[in-house]
Amino acid sequence: MNMLGWAIFFFIVALVAAFFGFRGVAGTAATIGKVLFFVFLVLFIISLLIGTAIVPGI
Repeated sequence: MNMLGWAIFFFIVALVAAFFGFRGVAGTAATIGKVLFFVFLVLFIISLLIGTAIVPGI
């Protein structure tokens, strides 16, 4: 499972935990999901910039 998949997984866990009233678990899972999503986003942008710098004209 890739990083974006893990972020989506933790958001789903957070939604299910919030639905059943587990606030602590929901908050923790949501925080982990947010962190993983933003790490994925930063790594994606960096790889996009490096890819266009190495191979100009794409």
